[in-house]
Amino acid sequence: MTILNRRQFGSIAAAAATASLTRSLWASEAVARPGGRCFYFALIADTHIIDNFYVKGSENGVEDNESILVTTPRLTAARNLINSLTPAIEQVFVLGDYFHNYPSTDYDFYFKNTTRLDNAKAITDGFRMPVHLGFGNHDYDVKHVPRELSHRLFKAKFNADPYSVLDYKGYKFLHLNNFLGSTQDNKAADFNPGTGSLGEEQLHWFEAQLQQRKPTFVFVHYPLLAIQPTEFGDYGLHPLLRKYQDTIQLVVSGHVHKWIDFAHTYGPQHYIMAATRYDPNAYMLMEVDPDRGTWRFINADLVEWSTHYSKPYRAG
Repeated sequence: MTILNRRQFGSIAAAAATASLTRSLWASEAVARPGGRCFYFALIADTHIIDNFYVKGSENGVEDNESILVTTPRLTAARNLINSLTPAIEQVFVLGDYFHNYPSTDYDFYFKNTTRLDNAKAITDGFRMPVHLGFGNHDYDVKHVPRELSHRLFKAKFNADPYSVLDYKGYKFLHLNNFLGSTQDNKAADFNPGTGSLGEEQLHWFEAQLQQRKPTFVFVHYPLLAIQPTEFGDYGLHPLLRKYQDTIQLVVSGHVHKWIDFAHTYGPQHYIMAATRYDPNAYMLMEVDPDRGTWRFINADLVEWSTHYSKPYRAG
């Protein structure tokens, strides 16, 4: 079978044409174990959904201006493929930049108009399994929009909290929020939107979760190299990751829009994943075997590392 270049699959029609091949390979790769031992989840990042209030041409460069206009069909294609898989994906996690910026700083505006928040929710409501949201920098606007407004909208529109945990089948799935510390506070002396920080309350919450010693998957929008290592003396995210690296199975981030493997640089395995904004095949399909205490990134061999892209599945 001829292996086509990834960029030949850039259109949504081509992505749809490969869906049956994807399902075929999934059926052979994700074989249901006796007694249904394994379970499956998926990760998506940087969906960047827009609306009719979006001003075209406001991005940085041709690639960004083109990609932002097709974020809706690309996320829809990813959703439809994930929905089609058997054995079924049981949980989906979105690693931030769910929508793209704020068209207004007026809270009531979002209830008088259909906005990118509503558009994003309409797409993810089409998943057949629960979807859990994390926050990205475009889900905030820390220079101009109070963080409290973002939190209020996420709760009202999506019933989502700034950080959260899902306890599922003996595992923990943690959404951390790297926009709650002082580097993301526009009134703080060390304000720096390009550097993430968690804040003391969230750091203590994170450690309390890890102290339960359940195997844990950690999701956070900024990659670890862009998050302040320590925030209060020697206390911070990086030391906690090393302290509990036997408990933490994996750390996954978004933001960079490319696939990058940091291996065990920070203790646990750390990946940055690409964005559905640029590629409808940019998702992670994960298998967990609780009996063996193992996990597997099923489509890892199809990832084109250091790019936006992942190859479509091919049978045989």
